[in-house]
Amino acid sequence: MNTPCEELVRKILDDPRASREIKIQRLRHLEDDAGALQRAASESAMNADDGWQAELRFVRLALEQLGATRIRKGAASL
Repeated sequence: MNTPCEELVRKILDDPRASREIKIQRLRHLEDDAGALQRAASESAMNADDGWQAELRFVRLALEQLGATRIRKGAASL
């Protein structure tokens, strides 16, 4: 069973009308959202195995598949 995030990533990757740059831009937005949720989960009493890390990893793998370079935002980057 795929998560909503995985479905959205697949939809972005499979969109024949979107250019590589547009796909990367859309995935970057998802990466930002998934990273924020993962950080919030790590700083709260939420379950440590809540799936946010897996979704962040899935988005980053999709970006690598498109050949996007990884953007580091500083020491606190996840």
